Amino acid sequence: MDNDIVFQFTRLIVVTICRIYFRIEYRGLEHVPVDGPMIMAPNHVSYLDPFWVSAPITRPMRYMTWDRMTKLPLLGSLMRYYGAFPVKLNQGDRHALRHSLEHLRSGGSLVIFPEGARTKTGRLMPFKPGVVRLAIETRVPVVPVTIIGGYDAFAPHHTFPRPYKLRIVYHPPIEMTDSEIKSREKEHLLAYADRLQSVVASALPPESLPLPGHSVVES
Repeated sequence: MDNDIVFQFTRLIVVTICRIYFRIEYRGLEHVPVDGPMIMAPNHVSYLDPFWVSAPITRPMRYMTWDRMTKLPLLGSLMRYYGAFPVKLNQGDRHALRHSLEHLRSGGSLVIFPEGARTKTGRLMPFKPGVVRLAIETRVPVVPVTIIGGYDAFAPHHTFPRPYKLRIVYHPPIEMTDSEIKSREKEHLLAYADRLQSVVASALPPESLPLPGHSVVES
């Protein structure tokens, strides 16, 4: 059977599970490019985030994940099938970065979580500028995505996801300014990361926003 047919068939299964078990409501899908390279940048609340955000997208998506996750017997195989490639946490992984650049330059689409890790409290964490560097290197559109309710459905202390209602919002791509494209200075990277974080935060309820006085962008 053709790989594309298999992909679309399994995608429909995942979409059905998402809509029935999690009662996911998808908004703003018209903002997702149907072809060409792109980066999708959601907040990170659970291990199921890649499946939740990519389920309604008809094109294959790739995403970075903790290298240990891809080694798990069943979940690891499923994650790899759905586009996961390993990245070593807490250290620079040049192979993962090179793979990301090559994938985007060849016209592929990539899911990157700007926070770099799952939230442990349900609140949005500081954004890292890594997604901005990839966007500058490849000049691809970045689509901010907000996952609402995902922490309640599958928080880190849960052993199994709960049937909690989710809403996922796809925002219009954020355009980079000429100065951000031409400059690699840290202040421009942080400015773009701040704009990206603000859009993602705009659809979150108050209890999921960073606490007052906490940095929203990692410098």
